[in-house]
Amino acid sequence: MIYIYNCFAGTHSSALAAAYHLKKIPRDKIPSKEEILNIDIFNKLTPNDFGRFIYHGKDEEANEVYTFGRGKSKDVVPAMESLLQLLHKHGVTHDKMIFSNASPTVPIAMTFGGLFSRRLHIDWIGVPLLIKGAQQTYPNVQRLVEKTIETAKTTKERITILDNKEIEVNKLFPS
Repeated sequence: MIYIYNCFAGTHSSALAAAYHLKKIPRDKIPSKEEILNIDIFNKLTPNDFGRFIYHGKDEEANEVYTFGRGKSKDVVPAMESLLQLLHKHGVTHDKMIFSNASPTVPIAMTFGGLFSRRLHIDWIGVPLLIKGAQQTYPNVQRLVEKTIETAKTTKERITILDNKEIEVNKLFPS
């Protein structure tokens, strides 16, 4: 199985999901500022990294975990699915893959934090907002990862795409 967490930039919510999946940050408590900032690619990617698969490691069942930023396009994941199906049709086999959209977990603090930090390069505003948002959405990302792992265990499909809209946080008034 190959897990691929994706979001707009690939550097915040999908990075958090990969870290939770691989147990690089605790699952039993809200991560600290230091734990969040120590995630390998958290808040470090640029638009030049959009579309690039980033390997994060193998989970306890030896499944590979990747992330990627898809940018503004909602068509990237379906295009990848179509390409993989085409290759499979022509005899190119591959592991089962699950694409899991981490974007629905992003609270407003992370949205603005990413804008200030990555786009405007104003880290003194952006990074604290990113930390606050990552801590706020902790239970949402955890649910997303649990759902992704459970779906991977039960699906018979070679390629599964999870939009995860049911996990979406209240964007305007996060708890």
